[in-house]
Amino acid sequence: MAIDGVNGKTAYIGSAIVNLRNQLNDLTQQLASGRVSTTYAGQGPDRGFALSLRAQIASIDAFADTAVNVNTRLSVANLALKGMIDIGQSVKASAASSTIVLNNNGQTSGQITAQAAFANAVSLLNSQSGDRYLFSGRASDTAATVPADVMLYGNGAQAGLKQLVDERRQADQGAGNMGRLTVSSPPLTTTVTAIAEDASPFGFKLGPITSSLTGATVTQAAGVPPSASIDLGATNPNDGDKITFNLDLPDGTSEQITLTATTVSPAPAGSFLIGVDTVATTANLQAALNASIQKLGDTALVAASAIAASKDFFNPSASISGSSVNNQDVVPAPITGNTALSGAAGTDSLTAGFAAGDTITVNGTTITFVASGATGNQLNVGDSVQALLAKIDQITGTKNPSTVGGGAITLHGADGQSLSVTSSNAAAFAALGFGPTVSANPAPLRVGGPPFSTATALIGGTAANTVSWYTGENGAGSARGTAVARVDQSINVQYGARANEEALRYQLQNIAVYAAVTTNTANPNAGAQVNALQQRISTNLAPQTGQQSIQDMQAEFAGAQTAIKAATDRQTQLKGMAQTMLDSIEGINQDEVATKILALQTALQASYQTTSLLYQTTLTKFLPI
Repeated sequence: MAIDGVNGKTAYIGSAIVNLRNQLNDLTQQLASGRVSTTYAGQGPDRGFALSLRAQIASIDAFADTAVNVNTRLSVANLALKGMIDIGQSVKASAASSTIVLNNNGQTSGQITAQAAFANAVSLLNSQSGDRYLFSGRASDTAATVPADVMLYGNGAQAGLKQLVDERRQADQGAGNMGRLTVSSPPLTTTVTAIAEDASPFGFKLGPITSSLTGATVTQAAGVPPSASIDLGATNPNDGDKITFNLDLPDGTSEQITLTATTVSPAPAGSFLIGVDTVATTANLQAALNASIQKLGDTALVAASAIAASKDFFNPSASISGSSVNNQDVVPAPITGNTALSGAAGTDSLTAGFAAGDTITVNGTTITFVASGATGNQLNVGDSVQALLAKIDQITGTKNPSTVGGGAITLHGADGQSLSVTSSNAAAFAALGFGPTVSANPAPLRVGGPPFSTATALIGGTAANTVSWYTGENGAGSARGTAVARVDQSINVQYGARANEEALRYQLQNIAVYAAVTTNTANPNAGAQVNALQQRISTNLAPQTGQQSIQDMQAEFAGAQTAIKAATDRQTQLKGMAQTMLDSIEGINQDEVATKILALQTALQASYQTTSLLYQTTLTKFLPI
């Protein structure tokens, strides 16, 4: 009888044991990792869906990282903006309440406070988040501004604000602190008082004159440059009659000079003595008017001049200055605003005039010359130089009118905008003092000189002679658009900023000029100068209607943060759902796996025991004893 061995059966049992062992290993690994498999192949038919879910979760995590970074930058920027608001309020309060007591440097305690506040404000505008400057636009690796002391005091040959303020003061005051006005009697007249501007953009500008002077005839300001007159005629004014002169100042404010006729001798301040006749009264009126203009020119005008200089320094604009040219009058003289753009020889007209059909193109907009009946962007060939300048200013939108003085034209572009002017008639354009094509980029404006007291135009500073305070990016487009982050598949937030935005620049320039101005303590008008400056600073640092405020910037940043939070909240929910679905595919039920492991362990133990018994079975155990 044949007896089979146990090899075949034990091999079968051995392979079963190996299979059970592999299953146990898989389940043990699942229990340890919490996943069905460490490979996508082991995940079954839903592995493709799992891949897409994992990609979605990874995308949400990336958006979350971006949101954290942008929120951090926005938080730092908001802290800087809040600091700027606090600084503005502090300086405003100092200007409103500071006593007019000058130290040895000719400054008040409020101005000393402003110096520290200005340095702090500049530091805030150079805030960083990580290695990114937050107020430099796209130039995030560049500081937004030059240091505070460089802005105020310059750097070597580069003039700072303090120097430009002093030069502008000289230009605005003119000779004898008259604010570039002249008071005189025209030739062959004895009862007429004429008051006239010069042709420069500096000093006082004439406004309306109101009068209750008995028998007087008032002629309002007209002409180029404007002049006005008061003719007392043959009848003396009565005691108590008044005349008021309204004068516009360089910073856009206005002041009044009111003079009262009096019989009291000597005449009190703010009045003029009624003489024995209108000739004597006219002389007294002119003397009183001169004295009043000189006092105003050494008080309010000084403050207004400083404000205007700070605006031109902090708010660059393009400036083009032509060469000085003469007209073709019988006796040639420098062209003025009254010079005709075309005319016959021997008249006050350009030496080479414009003709119908000629054009001048300003920043892409064309001015066309016509014979007569000009409308819109047209000029009559016989119009004046002043009419041309007004048309150019209308196109550019400048707030700084173009001027002509000493035969030279100076054109100004809009704030922060480039300026380019060309003409189809090169000869006529040359008669205006310009080459074939003239253009300029924005630059700080300063007085053309020296001498400054007789200067006729503002000119653009250069990198060699004038500090440019803003060093960040200044390209086209909004400041917010200089930094863009995607926080969702279809949501971008804009959070860029530039230190030269209107709200920041306006506050900075007012704090800077308050800190920069010094007053001669020996000047009897020193207190009035500082008082006029402080009034303007306090007013300027209050909210300005129709002008961007720092709070507006904060609101825009808050909108970006709101959009980020909404996107983040939505993504958190999506991630939770995606993770749940992914866990259902990749994850395990630990109780179920543990039960399977126990069952396998039991089966494996039984298999081991059975195998052990089989290996212990021998033929001798079946033989009879």
